[in-house]
Amino acid sequence: MRITRMRSLAVAMLFGVATVALAHGDEDHSQDKAPKAAPTTAGATPGASGMLQRLADGSLFVPKTVQRQLEIRTRAARIGDLAATVELNGKVIPDPNTSGRVQATFAGSVMPGPKGMPVPGRRVAKGEVLAYLRPVSGAIERGNQRSQLAELEAQLAIADGRVRRFEQLEGAVPQKEIEAARIERDALQKRRAFVGASINAAEPLLAPAAGVISASHHLVAGQIVDAREVLFEIVDPARLAVEALAYDPGIAATLVSASALVEQIALELKFVGAGRQLREQALPLLFQIATINPAVAVGQPVKVIVRTAQGIKGAAIPRSALTKVGAGETAIWVHAEAERFVVRRVRHQSLDAANVAIVDGLHDGDRVVVEGAGLLSQVR
Repeated sequence: MRITRMRSLAVAMLFGVATVALAHGDEDHSQDKAPKAAPTTAGATPGASGMLQRLADGSLFVPKTVQRQLEIRTRAARIGDLAATVELNGKVIPDPNTSGRVQATFAGSVMPGPKGMPVPGRRVAKGEVLAYLRPVSGAIERGNQRSQLAELEAQLAIADGRVRRFEQLEGAVPQKEIEAARIERDALQKRRAFVGASINAAEPLLAPAAGVISASHHLVAGQIVDAREVLFEIVDPARLAVEALAYDPGIAATLVSASALVEQIALELKFVGAGRQLREQALPLLFQIATINPAVAVGQPVKVIVRTAQGIKGAAIPRSALTKVGAGETAIWVHAEAERFVVRRVRHQSLDAANVAIVDGLHDGDRVVVEGAGLLSQVR
C-alpha cells in the first residue's frame, strides 16, 4: 500500500504543468510584442523538458527516467491458439469430507463442555466433547416421566424379591424359572436407568470431524434450543471447496482445468464432479481448492474461470494489463516507441484467474504494458 501511494504521488508530481500563467492588475499589455516561436526541427522530441505528457493524437510521451520511476514493464504479445474459457458464478463451501455440523437431537438446555463453550476459531479433534445438552420438557411431560419411573421401580422391587425367593428354593424350583426371573429383573433395571437418564442426565455433543469451529450461532451457557437446531459448524481451513453453477450442461464434459478469482487473488481449483440434477436451471459443479489461502472464508462469492477443450485465437496477457478508458471501454497500453505509449481498445476473454486472451485489437509482436497500465491511464 505504501509503495502504491509513493507511485501515485510521483505520478501526480509528473502530471504538473511546466508553466503557469499569472494574472496582473490593470496593466496594459496590448502593445507588447509576442515572442516568436522557436522553429521545430524534424528531429525534435516531444516533452523536451522531460515531463510526462499526453500528445495531440492521444498517445503518451513518457521519458525513460519516468518509466523507471513508475516501474513500467512490458511484454511482447504472441498471437496463437488458446483454450476457450467460461466464467461462472460460485461460492466457497466446506469440503463435505472434512466438515461437520452439530445439531440438537431434542429440545434442551446447552451446558458448557470440559473446555468451556466452543467459540469460532477454536480447533477441535474428532470425537471431542464440545458441550452438553440437558433435556427440557413441560410440567405434564415431566410428571409422566416420573410416574413411569416410579412404576418401573415398583416392578423392579417385585422382580428382585422373586429372584431372591427362587434362589433360596434352588433345587425345588426349576432352573428355567430362576433364569427367567433374573432376566426380567435385569431388563427392568435397564429400563429404569434409561427413563431416569431422560429426566436429568445431559447428552454430550461430540465433534463429528476435526477442524476449526466456523460458527457457534452465538450460543451461551443455559440457552434453550429446539430439536434439529444447528449448534456448531466445523470446517477444515486447509480443505475447502467451491460450488459453481453452469447454465450449459455440456461444460462438464469439455472441462480441462479451472481457477477462481477472489478479490484479485487467484486460486487453483481441482474439478471433483458435476451433479445430474438442475438447480435453478443450472448444473452445480464442485471444485476443490488446491491452494491454501487463509483469506478465503466459507460462503464467500468467487468468480470461477473454467478452461474448456474448445480453442480460440488470440494473445495471452496478464489481467493487470487491462485498463478502462473513455466511457468504460476496456483497453491496453502498447509501447510503440522508446518513449511513446499508445492506447488500444481491445476485446478480451478470460483464460484463467490471472490471464486473459486478447481476441481483437492487438497485433503479433506488440509490446504490451503489463505493469503500470493503470498509472498511464491517469494521465490527462
